[in-house]
Amino acid sequence: MSFAKPFFGGNWKMNHGPSAARRFVEEFVALYEPHDDRTVVFFPPAISLAEFRAAAGARDDLQAGLQDVFWEVSGAYTGSISAGMGRDAGAGFALAGHSERRHVFADSDEDISRKVGAIVAEGLTPVLCVGEKLEERERGEVESVVTRQLEAGLSRLSREQVEGIVIAYEPVWAIGTGRTASPEDADRVHEVIRALLGEQVGETSGRAIPILYGGSVKAGNIEELLAAPEIDGVLVGGASLDPSEFALICNAGGR
Repeated sequence: MSFAKPFFGGNWKMNHGPSAARRFVEEFVALYEPHDDRTVVFFPPAISLAEFRAAAGARDDLQAGLQDVFWEVSGAYTGSISAGMGRDAGAGFALAGHSERRHVFADSDEDISRKVGAIVAEGLTPVLCVGEKLEERERGEVESVVTRQLEAGLSRLSREQVEGIVIAYEPVWAIGTGRTASPEDADRVHEVIRALLGEQVGETSGRAIPILYGGSVKAGNIEELLAAPEIDGVLVGGASLDPSEFALICNAGGR
């Protein structure tokens, strides 16, 4: 599977219930025309997913995904959502390993690998998130942390399945803080990720896998980020909640 680049993901986190999701889509579609040279995916709260899909209507260029899944198909797991449920509601993607899941909800590398496996098993595309905390960066552990997280996240996938994923590098210290990794810093970490993917699937296939940057992305820095050679797109948090700003972001770039 291949995706048009740049790739723009909007992670709404715990924002925009069904009514707000509909209003967002109505405003966004007036500002963003369909493009065939990029991919746009929204990650609304699960409760808003069906409403998002209904509001988007015939705009097939606006895709949707889940913010998280549980790895079981069904069962007595109160509050959890399976990848299959998300697919039934219109999701084509699912996040796994977002920093808030790792560091607020204590998802382990093993948990995330199970989630990635479940996402792929249901025919969805996983967006595997990796990234270091500030103290890990200051100790010079960026490469070891990102390598560990990436290898664990891919551990249950075949080579062919790895070729169909998306990776998002999100330094924890840059998420929601207003601090953004410089394009040069982000690009260096993307190079590490690209090399690891090349070891898994070969250099050519590894280069086709989108690697996104996430961490205080906004309209004011999007062009600079997309100009970095190894940054294939962005995973946007706060700025994706505003239809005007996210439309500016999604209209940016192009190689």
